[in-house]
Amino acid sequence: MNVPSIVRSHAATEKHDWPVLLTVPEAAHLLRTTTRGVYAMVERRQLPGVVRIRRRVLFRTEALLDWVLQKSAPSLEE
Repeated sequence: MNVPSIVRSHAATEKHDWPVLLTVPEAAHLLRTTTRGVYAMVERRQLPGVVRIRRRVLFRTEALLDWVLQKSAPSLEE
C-alpha cells in the first residue's frame, strides 16, 4: 500500500491543519479510494475511529492516520 507522503511522518501530519473529524470524502481522499469503498469498509468494520452522528459517518483523524501508518509496508531504507 502506498502511503501518501503527507501521512508518512507524524511531523508532516502535525504541520498540516487536519480537522479533528474527517468526512467520508476526506477519508476517501486520504486512503486513495472511493467514497463507496469507504462506506463498504465501515460496513465491514475495517476502519478505526468511526463516529456516527445520526446518519452521518465521520472519522477521528488521529485514529485513521495511525491506522494508515500501521498498515504501511516498511520502505527499503528502513
